This record gives sequence, structure tokens and C-alpha cells, in this order.
Amino acid sequence: METLKNKNGRAVMIMLVMAALILGVFLVSLNMGEIRIAPFDALKTLFGGGTPQDELVLFEFRLPRMILAALIGAGIAAAGAVWQGVSQNDLADPGILGINAGAGFAVVIFIYFFQGAGGSFDANVAFSLPIFAFAGACIAVVLIYLFAWKKGLNPIRLVLVGIGINTAFGAAILMLQLKMNPNDFMQATVWLSGNIWSANWSFVSAILPWIVLLIPFIFYKARYLNVLNLGDQIAAGLGTSVEKERLALLLAAAALSGACVAAGGNITFLGLVAPHIARRLVGPKHQLLIPASALTGALLLLLADLIGKTLLAPSEIPVGLVISVLGAPYFIYLLMKTN
Repeated sequence: METLKNKNGRAVMIMLVMAALILGVFLVSLNMGEIRIAPFDALKTLFGGGTPQDELVLFEFRLPRMILAALIGAGIAAAGAVWQGVSQNDLADPGILGINAGAGFAVVIFIYFFQGAGGSFDANVAFSLPIFAFAGACIAVVLIYLFAWKKGLNPIRLVLVGIGINTAFGAAILMLQLKMNPNDFMQATVWLSGNIWSANWSFVSAILPWIVLLIPFIFYKARYLNVLNLGDQIAAGLGTSVEKERLALLLAAAALSGACVAAGGNITFLGLVAPHIARRLVGPKHQLLIPASALTGALLLLLADLIGKTLLAPSEIPVGLVISVLGAPYFIYLLMKTN
């Protein structure tokens, strides 16, 4: 039987390989796009030796977009791992359960009431949007908790309630969109498709603190996720303050989802698929699962972005649609396996 030390060592090696794959996709993405840049020229530009045009393309357009994709992918995947752990339900995902839709509703409200007429997204807006999105995500969490709670959280009830909340927020978003002027309507539509619509350094700076602070916090709380997976009664018997830890983890997951939705739109199924892939690679122990999920999410979204901008070039496919094409069949497969 494989020892614990060997298992941990294997998991670390897998995560190092995933980090190398992320770097590889990152370097390939530097060269791809409407304006092609040779690999050597891209590397030369990164170290300050490129032409003004190459510097403009890389530093103002491609680099912030790829960094945002990696951060958003890591955040959504880590949030998905938390939801699956807290709910003890492999079908849980912030996009399916309505968390992303709640955050999206708050973003659309912001566009409708405060942004106006398709205005530009400056630094102040970039830092305000994650806070609005976090508030919307928290409202979704509270609603799910209220309607799904019945002498505890039943996993299937949680998913069904979440799907209902998701639909309700979707209808509310559509109602707001219909009242928008054409410019704001198009802006909201682009965002709803799961597009990395705000690829600039302001948004990178805005969501970076959320990712850097919250993923380590979730990693620190990983031992409580392990205990919560045993069930509420066993967790309480082991001395865990079940509701306190569950609430802290869900708020952290809501904050991650909100920040990612603010910059990347409503990207569904990534929070479902990435933790599943990570669990197969490193096992169910959350001290390994959380960082592996974050790396998997970053890799998948970078790949989706690369596919989206090259498959029908010069037209682009939003990353949310690429992820949905891959994730929806997997969700149906899991649903069919669930008793």
C-alpha cells in the first residue's frame, strides 16, 4: 500500500507538472492572436528588448488578459472545491448553484445604475465591482441556505434549490437588461457570456488581493473541510464548531466567486470540473485538493481562452462558452450517476 509520504510526494509532483503546463500554455498564448508574435520575439519583449508594437500588444493586451484568466480560473475552482466539500455534494458548483448569478446580478445593477451609457471601466470601477459582486454572491448564499436547510443540508436539495436561485437571478438580470440603453445592454451581454471583458492591469490589481488572501485562507481551513465531509454529527463530536466553520468557508467561497465574476463574467461549470479533475489526481484530502483545484482551474481557463481566440480567428469565442461546451456533458454524466 502506498504510504502517506509517497502519496503527498506524488501529489506535489503532479502539481509541479500542472504549474509547468500553465507556464507552457501561457508562453504559447503570448504568440497567438490577431497579431502574431514569434516565440523568440515574445520572450525578447518580456525582457525589454522588443519593438514598440510588440510591447504594446504584450503588455497592454495579452499579459493582463492571461494573468486575469489564470487568477479567475484559480479562484472559481477553489470556490467550487469549497462548495463540494461543505455540501458533501459532487454536483455543487458556484455557477450551477446561483452564486455566480447573484454576483452577476449585482454587477448588472452596477452597470445599470452607476456606469451608464457604456462608460469606460477605470481603476475606481475595477476596485468597486468585486465588492458589489461579493454582496450579490452573499445574498445568493443566504437564499440557498434559507431554502435548502431542513434539519441540515441535504446534498440533492441544495442543488435543486441552487438551480432555482440561479434561474431567478437569471430572470432578474434579463429584466434589467431589457431596461438598459443599447450600449449598456451589449456590455452586459458580453459579460454574461463569460468573457474576460476587463483585461487591463486595473482589474488584475483589483482581484489579485482577493485571490492572494482568500485561497490561502481556504487552504488554512482545509482541515475543517475534511472534518465536515464526515457529516455534521461526527464533525460536532470531534469538537468542530460546524456552523461557524461552514459560514466562514462559504463567505470565503462567495468572495472568491464574486471577485472572479466581476472580472470574468458568469463562467459556469469550471467550479465543477476542476475540483473533480484535481480529486482524481491528488485524492480527496483538502490540503492537497485546494491547491490542485486552483492550478487545474487556472490551466483550464487559460486553455479555454487560447481555444476561444484561435479556433475561429479573427473572431473570438467567449471563454465561458468554451468551458460550458466541455463542462455541461460532464455535469449530465455526474447527474446520471447520482442516486
